[in-house]
Amino acid sequence: MDVIIQWTYITPKKQEVVFTSDLLPAEKALLLAEDLEKTGRVKELVFIDRRNTEWTKKELAKLLQEIETEPHDIVAYFDGGFDKETQEAGVGAVVYYKQNQQPYRLRANRRLGQLTSNNEAEYAAFWFLVQMLEELGVHHLPVVFRGDSHVVLNQLSGAWPCFEKESSAWLDRIEEKLNELGIQPIYEPISRKQNKEADQLASQALEGKMVTSTIELAKKGNDSDE
Repeated sequence: MDVIIQWTYITPKKQEVVFTSDLLPAEKALLLAEDLEKTGRVKELVFIDRRNTEWTKKELAKLLQEIETEPHDIVAYFDGGFDKETQEAGVGAVVYYKQNQQPYRLRANRRLGQLTSNNEAEYAAFWFLVQMLEELGVHHLPVVFRGDSHVVLNQLSGAWPCFEKESSAWLDRIEEKLNELGIQPIYEPISRKQNKEADQLASQALEGKMVTSTIELAKKGNDSDE
Protein backbone atom coordinates (compact mmCIF):
# COMPACT_ATOMS: atom_id res chain seq x y z
CA MET A 1 0.00 0.00 0.00
CA ASP A 2 1.38 3.41 -1.00
CA VAL A 3 0.49 6.73 0.60
CA ILE A 4 1.38 10.40 0.51
CA ILE A 5 2.30 12.11 3.77
CA GLN A 6 0.73 15.54 4.26
CA TRP A 7 1.95 17.42 7.28
CA THR A 8 1.39 20.88 8.68
CA TYR A 9 4.68 22.37 9.85
CA ILE A 10 4.94 25.26 12.31
CA THR A 11 7.88 27.59 11.71
CA PRO A 12 9.85 29.23 14.56
CA LYS A 13 7.74 32.36 13.89
CA LYS A 14 4.55 30.32 14.36
CA GLN A 15 3.63 30.32 10.69
CA GLU A 16 1.98 27.19 9.32
CA VAL A 17 3.21 25.56 6.11
CA VAL A 18 1.72 22.41 4.54
CA PHE A 19 4.10 19.92 2.89
CA THR A 20 3.36 16.76 0.92
CA SER A 21 5.65 13.86 0.12
CA ASP A 22 5.90 11.61 -2.92
CA LEU A 23 4.04 8.31 -2.89
CA LEU A 24 5.74 6.01 -0.40
CA PRO A 25 5.18 2.48 0.89
CA ALA A 26 2.98 2.84 3.97
CA GLU A 27 5.53 1.19 6.26
CA LYS A 28 8.22 3.67 5.18
CA ALA A 29 5.77 6.58 5.50
CA LEU A 30 5.05 5.68 9.12
CA LEU A 31 8.75 5.61 9.96
CA LEU A 32 9.29 8.96 8.26
CA ALA A 33 6.31 10.42 10.13
CA GLU A 34 7.90 9.44 13.43
CA ASP A 35 11.06 11.34 12.47
CA LEU A 36 9.01 14.38 11.50
CA GLU A 37 7.20 14.36 14.84
CA LYS A 38 10.53 14.36 16.67
CA THR A 39 11.16 17.89 15.36
CA GLY A 40 8.39 19.13 17.63
CA ARG A 41 7.10 21.37 14.85
CA VAL A 42 4.42 19.18 13.31
CA LYS A 43 0.89 20.36 13.99
CA GLU A 44 -0.95 17.73 11.95
CA LEU A 45 -0.09 14.57 10.02
CA VAL A 46 -2.35 12.74 7.57
CA PHE A 47 -1.71 9.94 5.11
CA ILE A 48 -3.49 9.87 1.75
CA ASP A 49 -3.77 6.66 -0.31
CA ARG A 50 -4.28 6.26 -4.07
CA ARG A 51 -8.06 6.56 -3.66
CA ASN A 52 -7.61 9.89 -1.84
CA THR A 53 -8.74 8.34 1.43
CA GLU A 54 -7.18 10.04 4.45
CA TRP A 55 -5.73 8.10 7.38
CA THR A 56 -4.35 9.19 10.72
CA LYS A 57 -1.08 7.66 11.92
CA LYS A 58 -2.96 5.41 14.35
CA GLU A 59 -5.47 4.29 11.70
CA LEU A 60 -2.76 3.51 9.16
CA ALA A 61 -0.70 1.52 11.66
CA LYS A 62 -3.80 -0.50 12.60
CA LEU A 63 -4.64 -1.12 8.93
CA LEU A 64 -1.15 -2.43 8.19
CA GLN A 65 -1.36 -4.74 11.17
CA GLU A 66 -4.67 -6.14 9.88
CA ILE A 67 -3.38 -6.45 6.31
CA GLU A 68 -0.37 -8.50 7.43
CA THR A 69 -2.55 -11.58 7.97
CA GLU A 70 -4.33 -11.17 4.62
CA PRO A 71 -2.96 -11.38 1.04
CA HIS A 72 -1.15 -8.12 0.18
CA ASP A 73 1.73 -6.71 -1.93
CA ILE A 74 -0.02 -8.26 -4.92
CA VAL A 75 1.36 -8.45 -8.47
CA ALA A 76 -0.97 -10.28 -10.87
CA TYR A 77 -0.36 -11.52 -14.44
CA PHE A 78 -2.92 -12.62 -17.05
CA ASP A 79 -3.00 -13.92 -20.61
CA GLY A 80 -5.56 -15.28 -23.03
CA GLY A 81 -5.24 -17.35 -26.20
CA PHE A 82 -7.86 -18.09 -28.86
CA ASP A 83 -8.16 -21.02 -31.29
CA LYS A 84 -10.08 -19.94 -34.40
CA GLU A 85 -10.72 -23.52 -35.52
CA THR A 86 -12.34 -24.71 -32.31
CA GLN A 87 -13.66 -21.25 -31.28
CA GLU A 88 -12.31 -21.94 -27.80
CA ALA A 89 -10.08 -19.87 -25.57
CA GLY A 90 -7.47 -20.66 -22.95
CA VAL A 91 -6.93 -18.23 -20.07
CA GLY A 92 -4.11 -18.20 -17.54
CA ALA A 93 -3.33 -16.13 -14.46
CA VAL A 94 -0.51 -15.90 -11.92
CA VAL A 95 -0.74 -14.05 -8.61
CA TYR A 96 2.26 -13.22 -6.45
CA TYR A 97 1.42 -12.05 -2.94
CA LYS A 98 2.55 -11.95 0.67
CA GLN A 99 0.71 -13.17 3.74
CA ASN A 100 2.00 -13.36 7.31
CA GLN A 101 5.41 -12.15 6.06
CA GLN A 102 5.68 -15.08 3.65
CA PRO A 103 5.62 -14.85 -0.18
CA TYR A 104 3.34 -17.10 -2.25
CA ARG A 105 2.48 -17.78 -5.88
CA LEU A 106 -0.95 -18.84 -7.11
CA ARG A 107 -1.36 -20.18 -10.66
CA ALA A 108 -4.48 -21.29 -12.50
CA ASN A 109 -5.97 -21.66 -15.98
CA ARG A 110 -9.28 -22.48 -17.65
CA ARG A 111 -10.60 -23.48 -21.07
CA LEU A 112 -13.54 -21.38 -22.21
CA GLY A 113 -16.05 -21.52 -25.03
CA GLN A 114 -18.44 -19.02 -26.64
CA LEU A 115 -15.78 -16.36 -27.28
CA THR A 116 -15.23 -14.74 -30.64
CA SER A 117 -11.68 -13.36 -30.80
CA ASN A 118 -8.26 -13.24 -29.22
CA ASN A 119 -9.05 -9.78 -27.84
CA GLU A 120 -12.13 -11.15 -26.07
CA ALA A 121 -10.00 -14.01 -24.74
CA GLU A 122 -7.67 -11.43 -23.16
CA TYR A 123 -10.61 -9.72 -21.45
CA ALA A 124 -11.89 -13.10 -20.27
CA ALA A 125 -8.42 -13.82 -18.85
CA PHE A 126 -8.46 -10.56 -16.92
CA TRP A 127 -11.93 -11.35 -15.58
CA PHE A 128 -10.72 -14.82 -14.57
CA LEU A 129 -7.82 -13.16 -12.71
CA VAL A 130 -10.18 -10.81 -10.85
CA GLN A 131 -12.29 -13.80 -9.80
CA MET A 132 -9.13 -15.48 -8.46
CA LEU A 133 -8.35 -12.38 -6.41
CA GLU A 134 -11.86 -12.36 -4.99
CA GLU A 135 -11.57 -16.04 -3.98
CA LEU A 136 -8.18 -15.30 -2.42
CA GLY A 137 -9.84 -12.65 -0.24
CA VAL A 138 -8.15 -9.59 -1.74
CA HIS A 139 -10.02 -6.38 -0.97
CA HIS A 140 -9.40 -2.66 -0.43
CA LEU A 141 -5.79 -2.88 -1.56
CA PRO A 142 -3.72 -1.75 -4.54
CA VAL A 143 -3.03 -4.51 -7.07
CA VAL A 144 -0.48 -4.32 -9.89
CA PHE A 145 -1.96 -5.91 -13.04
CA ARG A 146 0.49 -6.99 -15.74
CA GLY A 147 -0.15 -8.50 -19.14
CA ASP A 148 1.03 -8.32 -22.75
CA SER A 149 -2.40 -7.21 -24.00
CA HIS A 150 -1.75 -3.50 -24.17
CA VAL A 151 -5.23 -3.00 -25.60
CA VAL A 152 -6.96 -4.44 -22.54
CA LEU A 153 -4.77 -2.65 -19.99
CA ASN A 154 -4.85 0.71 -21.75
CA GLN A 155 -8.61 0.54 -22.22
CA LEU A 156 -9.09 -0.38 -18.56
CA SER A 157 -6.91 2.55 -17.48
CA GLY A 158 -8.79 4.90 -19.80
CA ALA A 159 -5.68 5.75 -21.81
CA TRP A 160 -7.23 4.26 -24.97
CA PRO A 161 -10.88 4.58 -26.07
CA CYS A 162 -13.07 1.51 -26.48
CA PHE A 163 -15.56 1.40 -29.35
CA GLU A 164 -16.36 -2.34 -29.57
CA LYS A 165 -19.63 -3.36 -27.90
CA GLU A 166 -18.24 -6.67 -26.60
CA SER A 167 -15.13 -5.04 -25.14
CA SER A 168 -17.24 -2.33 -23.47
CA ALA A 169 -19.34 -5.02 -21.80
CA TRP A 170 -16.20 -6.67 -20.41
CA LEU A 171 -14.87 -3.29 -19.25
CA ASP A 172 -18.08 -2.51 -17.36
CA ARG A 173 -18.13 -5.95 -15.77
CA ILE A 174 -14.50 -5.77 -14.65
CA GLU A 175 -14.67 -2.21 -13.35
CA GLU A 176 -17.84 -2.98 -11.38
CA LYS A 177 -16.16 -5.95 -9.67
CA LEU A 178 -12.95 -4.00 -8.91
CA ASN A 179 -15.03 -1.25 -7.30
CA GLU A 180 -17.04 -3.80 -5.34
CA LEU A 181 -13.82 -5.32 -3.95
CA GLY A 182 -12.26 -1.92 -3.33
CA ILE A 183 -9.22 -2.93 -5.42
CA GLN A 184 -7.03 -0.04 -6.53
CA PRO A 185 -5.71 -1.17 -9.94
CA ILE A 186 -2.27 -0.24 -11.23
CA TYR A 187 -2.02 -1.25 -14.89
CA GLU A 188 1.44 -2.14 -16.27
CA PRO A 189 1.62 -3.42 -19.87
CA ILE A 190 4.60 -5.75 -20.40
CA SER A 191 6.14 -7.76 -23.22
CA ARG A 192 5.10 -11.33 -24.05
CA LYS A 193 8.49 -12.56 -22.82
CA GLN A 194 7.85 -10.97 -19.42
CA ASN A 195 4.44 -12.65 -19.36
CA LYS A 196 5.66 -16.19 -20.10
CA GLU A 197 4.08 -17.85 -17.05
CA ALA A 198 0.54 -16.67 -17.81
CA ASP A 199 1.10 -17.32 -21.54
CA GLN A 200 2.13 -20.92 -20.86
CA LEU A 201 -0.91 -21.47 -18.65
CA ALA A 202 -3.24 -20.16 -21.39
CA SER A 203 -1.59 -22.49 -23.95
CA GLN A 204 -1.88 -25.47 -21.58
CA ALA A 205 -5.59 -24.73 -21.12
CA LEU A 206 -6.13 -24.93 -24.89
CA GLU A 207 -4.32 -28.29 -24.83
CA GLY A 208 -6.65 -29.53 -22.11
CA LYS A 209 -4.03 -29.37 -19.33
CA MET A 210 -5.68 -27.75 -16.34
CA VAL A 211 -3.56 -26.19 -13.59
CA THR A 212 -4.46 -24.86 -10.13
CA SER A 213 -1.67 -24.54 -7.60
CA THR A 214 -0.47 -22.42 -4.72
CA ILE A 215 3.11 -22.66 -3.47
CA GLU A 216 5.07 -20.98 -0.74
CA LEU A 217 8.14 -19.28 -2.15
CA ALA A 218 11.55 -18.86 -0.61
CA LYS A 219 11.75 -15.22 0.48
CA LYS A 220 14.89 -14.72 -1.61
CA GLY A 221 13.34 -16.14 -4.72
CA ASN A 222 10.10 -14.19 -4.82
CA ASP A 223 10.97 -12.02 -7.78
CA SER A 224 7.66 -11.49 -9.55
CA ASP A 225 9.25 -9.10 -12.03
CA GLU A 226 11.06 -11.90 -13.82
